Amino acid sequence: MEPIKIKIHSTGKYVPEKKVSNDDLSKWMDTSHEWIYKRTGIVTRHLSEGEDTSDLCIKASRNVLEGRSIDPEDIGLIIVATMTPDGQSPSVASKVQAAIKATNAMAFDLNAACSGFVYALSTAEKMLRHMHLPYALVLGGEVMSKAIDWSDRKTAVLFGDGAGGVLLKKSEEDEQFLTEDLHANGNKGYALTSGEKKVSNPLVDTQEASGFLTMDGREIFNFVTKSIPKSINKVLTDNDTSIEEVDYVLLHQANARIIEIVAKKLGCSIDKFPMNIQTYGNTSAASLPILIDELAKDNKLFIDKKQKIILSAFGGGLTWGTLLLEIN
Repeated sequence: MEPIKIKIHSTGKYVPEKKVSNDDLSKWMDTSHEWIYKRTGIVTRHLSEGEDTSDLCIKASRNVLEGRSIDPEDIGLIIVATMTPDGQSPSVASKVQAAIKATNAMAFDLNAACSGFVYALSTAEKMLRHMHLPYALVLGGEVMSKAIDWSDRKTAVLFGDGAGGVLLKKSEEDEQFLTEDLHANGNKGYALTSGEKKVSNPLVDTQEASGFLTMDGREIFNFVTKSIPKSINKVLTDNDTSIEEVDYVLLHQANARIIEIVAKKLGCSIDKFPMNIQTYGNTSAASLPILIDELAKDNKLFIDKKQKIILSAFGGGLTWGTLLLEIN
């Protein structure tokens, strides 16, 4: 019996209409375009004017399915990677399932912060191999603007809102998922926290936590610039592939300086590292699927030749992971 193979069948994204520039932020807080751009590479970001994470993910999922003649009842799995769900229950994935009428799909959210989409894609790829239905929908969606302390310019200037996703399909063609390298280091989880809630019941007298996102930027910077090149080299070695054979390295869009440092440590041209952080800021788990869809729509991915691409992300937890794919 031939082993089941998995491929990316289609892509899609959705971002809120409202675009906010660095100059706009300077009207709300003590900052400037020059200060933000020099440190991050960000120029604009999209912010929700009321749409929640499920709203963004539903619209992104419809764009993933648009024009594909896919019966939603053939989708067996929906995973939404997010650290900013609408609430604790129901999950964002369950709301997506209801909206697109994927009545046969199991659905759940996954939280690995900015690494969430890589974690979710790895999870869905394995689960789909053992399901009787042919499709799995994997989304990353965030409304980071509701998790931010807008008086803290160190974090408020970094993030944006958006959603993106891919549809996975069982395939008789070549396997697209080659190797992976996934990690977590809970000992350093304090470096990025969000949504903290204290125990509160009649037996406990405690003050409510703020819940706002906090980040030790220096700790994250050091962690990423050491861990991500090592992770990328690991998947290359495991597949006996050189960085020269890779067409694109799609790195989580957190900071342009970090991307440039990773490229330098890998000894390859920054041209292999597409960036859209200047337009969207850091959209956490939505970062990679938004970038994938943009490259696909620009005819840079999923063209009529095989391409090797790397997806690599890092985030709270601390979590990080890398996937090596061969797509066409």
